[in-house]
Amino acid sequence: MLKRSWLIGLILALLASITASHASAAAAKKPRQATAIFAMGCFWCAEADLEKLPGVISVVSGYTGGSAATANYEQVSYTETGHYEAVLVTYDPAKLRYSKLLAAFWKNVDPFDAAGQFCDKGSSYLSAIFPRTKSEIIAANASKKHLERHFKRKLATKIITRPPFYPAEDYHQDYYKVNPFRYSQYRYGCGRDARLKAIWG
Repeated sequence: MLKRSWLIGLILALLASITASHASAAAAKKPRQATAIFAMGCFWCAEADLEKLPGVISVVSGYTGGSAATANYEQVSYTETGHYEAVLVTYDPAKLRYSKLLAAFWKNVDPFDAAGQFCDKGSSYLSAIFPRTKSEIIAANASKKHLERHFKRKLATKIITRPPFYPAEDYHQDYYKVNPFRYSQYRYGCGRDARLKAIWG
Protein backbone atom coordinates (compact mmCIF):
# COMPACT_ATOMS: atom_id res chain seq x y z
CA MET A 1 0.00 0.00 0.00
CA LEU A 2 2.88 2.32 0.89
CA LYS A 3 4.66 1.56 -2.40
CA ARG A 4 1.47 2.27 -4.38
CA SER A 5 0.97 5.63 -2.60
CA TRP A 6 4.59 6.56 -3.29
CA LEU A 7 4.19 5.63 -6.97
CA ILE A 8 0.96 7.63 -7.31
CA GLY A 9 2.66 10.62 -5.66
CA LEU A 10 5.60 10.37 -8.06
CA ILE A 11 3.29 10.19 -11.09
CA LEU A 12 1.28 13.22 -9.89
CA ALA A 13 4.49 15.19 -9.30
CA LEU A 14 5.71 14.36 -12.82
CA LEU A 15 2.36 15.39 -14.33
CA ALA A 16 2.45 18.68 -12.43
CA SER A 17 5.98 19.33 -13.65
CA ILE A 18 5.02 18.62 -17.28
CA THR A 19 1.93 20.86 -17.02
CA ALA A 20 4.01 23.71 -15.54
CA SER A 21 6.61 23.27 -18.27
CA HIS A 22 3.92 23.48 -21.00
CA ALA A 23 2.37 26.57 -19.36
CA SER A 24 5.80 28.22 -19.22
CA ALA A 25 6.47 27.45 -22.89
CA ALA A 26 3.04 28.83 -23.89
CA ALA A 27 3.68 32.00 -21.89
CA ALA A 28 7.08 32.41 -23.56
CA LYS A 29 5.50 32.10 -27.02
CA LYS A 30 2.71 34.59 -26.27
CA PRO A 31 3.85 38.08 -27.33
CA ARG A 32 4.13 40.81 -24.76
CA GLN A 33 1.61 43.54 -25.36
CA ALA A 34 1.61 47.29 -24.95
CA THR A 35 -0.86 49.93 -26.07
CA ALA A 36 -0.69 53.43 -27.52
CA ILE A 37 -3.36 55.97 -28.43
CA PHE A 38 -3.17 58.44 -31.31
CA ALA A 39 -5.60 60.89 -32.92
CA MET A 40 -4.91 61.26 -36.65
CA GLY A 41 -8.11 62.74 -38.05
CA CYS A 42 -10.41 60.10 -39.53
CA PHE A 43 -9.94 56.91 -37.51
CA TRP A 44 -10.65 54.74 -40.58
CA CYS A 45 -7.43 56.04 -42.13
CA ALA A 46 -5.47 55.77 -38.88
CA GLU A 47 -6.46 52.09 -38.63
CA ALA A 48 -5.41 51.42 -42.22
CA ASP A 49 -2.05 53.17 -41.80
CA LEU A 50 -1.02 51.70 -38.44
CA GLU A 51 -2.22 48.12 -38.91
CA LYS A 52 0.42 47.73 -41.65
CA LEU A 53 3.31 48.12 -39.18
CA PRO A 54 5.18 44.89 -38.27
CA GLY A 55 4.61 44.22 -34.58
CA VAL A 56 1.13 45.77 -34.44
CA ILE A 57 -1.37 43.23 -33.08
CA SER A 58 -4.58 45.24 -33.46
CA VAL A 59 -5.91 48.76 -34.01
CA VAL A 60 -9.31 49.79 -32.61
CA SER A 61 -11.14 52.96 -33.64
CA GLY A 62 -12.66 55.01 -30.86
CA TYR A 63 -12.90 58.28 -28.97
CA THR A 64 -10.73 59.88 -26.30
CA GLY A 65 -9.91 63.16 -24.62
CA GLY A 66 -13.38 64.49 -23.83
CA SER A 67 -14.96 65.37 -20.51
CA ALA A 68 -18.02 63.09 -20.87
CA ALA A 69 -17.85 59.65 -19.23
CA THR A 70 -18.88 57.94 -22.47
CA ALA A 71 -18.70 58.74 -26.16
CA ASN A 72 -20.37 57.70 -29.39
CA TYR A 73 -20.25 58.90 -33.00
CA GLU A 74 -23.36 61.08 -32.76
CA GLN A 75 -22.06 62.87 -29.66
CA VAL A 76 -18.53 63.38 -30.93
CA SER A 77 -19.43 64.40 -34.49
CA TYR A 78 -22.37 66.70 -33.85
CA THR A 79 -21.77 68.19 -30.42
CA GLU A 80 -18.76 69.73 -28.72
CA THR A 81 -17.72 66.96 -26.31
CA GLY A 82 -13.97 67.55 -26.53
CA HIS A 83 -13.37 64.01 -27.75
CA TYR A 84 -11.00 63.16 -30.57
CA GLU A 85 -11.51 60.42 -33.12
CA ALA A 86 -8.62 58.19 -32.13
CA VAL A 87 -7.17 54.70 -32.35
CA LEU A 88 -5.97 52.32 -29.66
CA VAL A 89 -2.95 50.41 -30.97
CA THR A 90 -2.00 47.13 -29.33
CA TYR A 91 1.52 46.05 -30.25
CA ASP A 92 4.40 43.76 -29.33
CA PRO A 93 7.16 45.98 -27.87
CA ALA A 94 9.73 43.26 -28.61
CA LYS A 95 9.04 43.82 -32.32
CA LEU A 96 7.99 47.46 -32.43
CA ARG A 97 9.32 50.30 -30.31
CA TYR A 98 7.17 53.21 -29.17
CA SER A 99 9.58 55.53 -31.02
CA LYS A 100 8.77 53.71 -34.28
CA LEU A 101 5.06 54.14 -33.61
CA LEU A 102 5.66 57.85 -33.07
CA ALA A 103 7.52 58.06 -36.39
CA ALA A 104 4.62 56.32 -38.16
CA PHE A 105 2.14 58.67 -36.47
CA TRP A 106 3.94 61.81 -37.64
CA LYS A 107 4.31 60.57 -41.23
CA ASN A 108 0.53 60.03 -41.41
CA VAL A 109 -0.74 63.39 -40.12
CA ASP A 110 -0.59 67.03 -41.15
CA PRO A 111 1.06 68.42 -37.99
CA PHE A 112 0.49 72.04 -39.06
CA ASP A 113 -3.31 71.91 -39.29
CA ALA A 114 -4.87 73.48 -36.20
CA ALA A 115 -8.42 73.09 -37.57
CA GLY A 116 -8.57 69.33 -38.18
CA GLN A 117 -7.00 66.89 -40.62
CA PHE A 118 -7.19 67.09 -44.42
CA CYS A 119 -10.83 67.57 -45.52
CA ASP A 120 -12.19 66.87 -42.00
CA LYS A 121 -12.36 69.94 -39.81
CA GLY A 122 -13.46 70.36 -36.20
CA SER A 123 -12.13 69.53 -32.76
CA SER A 124 -12.83 65.81 -33.09
CA TYR A 125 -10.46 65.60 -36.08
CA LEU A 126 -7.43 67.28 -34.53
CA SER A 127 -4.17 65.33 -34.32
CA ALA A 128 -2.80 64.36 -30.93
CA ILE A 129 -0.55 61.90 -29.11
CA PHE A 130 -1.73 60.42 -25.81
CA PRO A 131 1.30 59.00 -23.96
CA ARG A 132 0.78 57.07 -20.72
CA THR A 133 4.18 56.56 -19.06
CA LYS A 134 6.90 59.05 -18.21
CA SER A 135 9.17 57.59 -20.90
CA GLU A 136 6.38 57.88 -23.50
CA ILE A 137 5.74 61.53 -22.54
CA ILE A 138 9.46 62.30 -22.89
CA ALA A 139 9.66 60.49 -26.25
CA ALA A 140 6.54 62.22 -27.62
CA ASN A 141 7.75 65.69 -26.62
CA ALA A 142 11.23 65.02 -27.97
CA SER A 143 9.84 63.90 -31.33
CA LYS A 144 7.69 67.02 -31.58
CA LYS A 145 10.58 69.34 -30.72
CA HIS A 146 12.80 67.57 -33.25
CA LEU A 147 10.25 68.15 -36.02
CA GLU A 148 9.72 71.79 -35.01
CA ARG A 149 13.47 72.33 -35.38
CA HIS A 150 13.42 70.51 -38.72
CA PHE A 151 10.50 72.48 -40.15
CA LYS A 152 11.47 75.70 -38.33
CA ARG A 153 7.89 76.28 -37.23
CA LYS A 154 5.49 75.28 -34.45
CA LEU A 155 3.36 72.16 -34.82
CA ALA A 156 -0.36 72.15 -34.05
CA THR A 157 -0.37 68.51 -32.87
CA LYS A 158 -1.04 68.24 -29.13
CA ILE A 159 0.52 65.89 -26.59
CA ILE A 160 -1.94 64.98 -23.83
CA THR A 161 -1.47 62.52 -20.98
CA ARG A 162 -3.60 59.50 -21.84
CA PRO A 163 -7.31 59.86 -20.93
CA PRO A 164 -9.92 57.03 -21.06
CA PHE A 165 -10.53 55.46 -24.46
CA TYR A 166 -14.00 54.45 -25.71
CA PRO A 167 -14.23 52.00 -28.64
CA ALA A 168 -16.29 53.24 -31.59
CA GLU A 169 -19.34 51.47 -32.96
CA ASP A 170 -18.80 48.13 -34.73
CA TYR A 171 -19.50 49.56 -38.19
CA HIS A 172 -16.44 51.82 -37.84
CA GLN A 173 -14.05 48.98 -37.03
CA ASP A 174 -11.91 47.78 -39.98
CA TYR A 175 -13.92 50.06 -42.27
CA TYR A 176 -11.17 50.06 -44.89
CA LYS A 177 -11.38 46.26 -45.10
CA VAL A 178 -15.16 45.92 -44.97
CA ASN A 179 -15.85 48.80 -47.40
CA PRO A 180 -12.69 49.08 -49.50
CA PHE A 181 -14.24 50.97 -52.43
CA ARG A 182 -15.99 53.59 -50.27
CA TYR A 183 -12.90 53.93 -48.13
CA SER A 184 -10.64 54.48 -51.15
CA GLN A 185 -13.05 57.09 -52.55
CA TYR A 186 -13.15 58.90 -49.22
CA ARG A 187 -9.38 58.86 -48.74
CA TYR A 188 -8.66 60.09 -52.27
CA GLY A 189 -11.43 62.70 -52.16
CA CYS A 190 -10.16 63.98 -48.83
CA GLY A 191 -6.73 64.62 -50.33
CA ARG A 192 -4.99 62.81 -47.50
CA ASP A 193 -2.20 61.14 -49.45
CA ALA A 194 -1.52 64.17 -51.64
CA ARG A 195 -1.08 66.37 -48.57
CA LEU A 196 1.09 63.79 -46.79
CA LYS A 197 3.34 63.58 -49.83
CA ALA A 198 3.62 67.36 -49.94
CA ILE A 199 4.73 67.46 -46.27
CA TRP A 200 6.84 64.33 -45.93
CA GLY A 201 7.93 63.58 -49.49
